[in-house]
Amino acid sequence: MSHPMESPEFFRDPYPLLAALRERGPVQQVRSGPHGATWLVTGWSEARTALAEPRLSKDTTRYFADKPSKRNLAPAVSATMLATDPPDHTRLRRLAVKAFTPAAVARLEPRVAEIAGGLLDRMASGGDRADLVEDFAVPLPIEVIGDLLGVPREDRPALRRWSNDLFAAGAPDTIDAASHAISDYMTELIAKKRAEAAGAGAGLLTELIAARDEGDRLSEFELVSLAVLLVVAGHETTTSLIGNGALALLLDDALRTRLRQDPALIPDAVEELLRYDSPITTATFRYAAEPLTLGGAEIAAGDVVLVSPGAANRDPARFPDPDTVTPGRSAGHLSFGHGPHHCLGAPLARLEVRIAFQALLTRFPDLRLAAPPGELPWRHTRLMRGLSHLPVTWSAQVTSC
Repeated sequence: MSHPMESPEFFRDPYPLLAALRERGPVQQVRSGPHGATWLVTGWSEARTALAEPRLSKDTTRYFADKPSKRNLAPAVSATMLATDPPDHTRLRRLAVKAFTPAAVARLEPRVAEIAGGLLDRMASGGDRADLVEDFAVPLPIEVIGDLLGVPREDRPALRRWSNDLFAAGAPDTIDAASHAISDYMTELIAKKRAEAAGAGAGLLTELIAARDEGDRLSEFELVSLAVLLVVAGHETTTSLIGNGALALLLDDALRTRLRQDPALIPDAVEELLRYDSPITTATFRYAAEPLTLGGAEIAAGDVVLVSPGAANRDPARFPDPDTVTPGRSAGHLSFGHGPHHCLGAPLARLEVRIAFQALLTRFPDLRLAAPPGELPWRHTRLMRGLSHLPVTWSAQVTSC
């Protein structure tokens, strides 16, 4: 019998189950097994604490070292920066974060706007219907991260396909195969970048190849792993946020009108949409390196702890009337995490989504759903919350960007 968090109903709408679990307590045991219990954190306060708790380790290599497994994940995927603890995590993050400072991200704004406008041009030229996920939410962040890393344009569709397969629920063979494909590709791309003449092939990947931290060059494994993480994390979350947010806007005529009339409100709306339908239902793996108490639960050493930003973001103890979209409410959502592993690409994601919504609302003022909301297909993954497709339509007469 499948777990409720693996059911079609959960993928379509996880919030009723997450709310029911939270009402029983902010930290609930959801599984037990030979290697310990698995706990789900659904309360906002407890989730925020857990995300910054040093006793909750992300070192998957250490956790799985003595546990038999039939999986064949590529090491560069299974042991990314997300799966390390300080001081290694601190060192790796410091090398990558300079590409995502506010100043660095601001320099990308004209290019992001150009990509968004081009995609909307293509949508408009194809008639009066489109799939907003496949035609806009997917390619926008793929093009941005591809530009940032210097990935050849012809290779980007394959990268997107492999990245998507990494989140295929209940398909371990597909996940394993994708992990090796994307790892092998990034290994080859790094070799090509390294062979290029100095100054050629600009991009973050070229900078990382030359990066030194206190005199020590990144190891080859760390370089490949960091490149894989930047590709996957650099677009999956943003794609889901654009799709989820667009759906929420399409279901709220009044909010859509307000944002179209006053684009200055869009940044606040982005934050609220991040909270309302988080692109991250469940954060990546953590386990207790030593015993601790969290939300009244006694967690033993070795127990797995799953933090649910999707649940925490709708905790009524932190967000009154949490199941409604209310831009301007106080900040505090956990969609980008909290603590040492707070998403380093958050400034870029915010920029992309702000530009995406502004361009979309301007170009297609009468954009509307072309399918019943209850029939929209959602991706089958417990980690990532996102639509597979979002059919939309508009009047033939559209506004030029």
